[in-house]
Amino acid sequence: MAETLAPVAPAAFDPDKFRQGTRAQWESAAEAWDRWGPLLSRWLGPATEAMLDMAGVGPGSRVLDIAAGAGEQTLTAARRAGPAGYVLATDISPAILRYAQAAARREGLRNVETQELDGERHDQLPAGSFDAAISRVGLIYFPDQQRALAGIRHALRPGGRFAAVVYSTPDRNAFFSVPVGIIRRRAQLPPPLPGQPGPFSLGAEGVLQRTLEQAGFRDVEVRRVDSPVRLPTAAECVRFERESFGALHQMLAGMDEAGRADTWREIEEALQQYETPEGFVGPCEMLVGAGTR
Repeated sequence: MAETLAPVAPAAFDPDKFRQGTRAQWESAAEAWDRWGPLLSRWLGPATEAMLDMAGVGPGSRVLDIAAGAGEQTLTAARRAGPAGYVLATDISPAILRYAQAAARREGLRNVETQELDGERHDQLPAGSFDAAISRVGLIYFPDQQRALAGIRHALRPGGRFAAVVYSTPDRNAFFSVPVGIIRRRAQLPPPLPGQPGPFSLGAEGVLQRTLEQAGFRDVEVRRVDSPVRLPTAAECVRFERESFGALHQMLAGMDEAGRADTWREIEEALQQYETPEGFVGPCEMLVGAGTR
């Protein structure tokens, strides 16, 4: 799951309001996120494979997938774990988990279960019950990342591995940072507050490693994975973001219909700089960080 932006607040960040907004965003965007699954598989495939490798997911593994979304990476983990393994996919949105469960049934994967659960509440699961835990573009959006990581450590057995995919810095992720910047300027929104969750909250040099180590993980490693977004045109990228990135609509909520339409037009024009003879290639770089319980 991915692309939730921290809601803008004029003075203070309200984590409870943020969680409510996140749940509402994904309840609304669930169908589109599932429909764009083939693009997600191509775009995030290399980072997903690195995440599963670094988490040690293999035959017989019991895997916890946090902020699983529509479950594209859940199915990949389930295929790796095989019939003797097990994957529990959790998410704050029950609607999007229904798509994950349906996808597992279509593929005949009987080793997948889903559970509605806030990303910071995995301490509710039995202690030490998983060999591996993964989170693809989810950890960055938790209001209290240390609380989330403490719950994940609780659910992992000693020696179990956790791996997460996050965005690196805005300058390396123009496909996303360019639209965000345009919307913030046009809607006259303030920048995120320090420490506020958001797409680039763990992207700066050394931040992901320090965050995992602070939570008590050892043998921490971080890899960079070039993850360009490839589509036929910039217009198609804009359609993907308009349909799937619910938080962008939240940022635009204070504008009238004409203003929103003109903002999307400017975004498309700005993204056209990434069109090539082979199609649109939107810059994106992921970090994959992992550590041992």
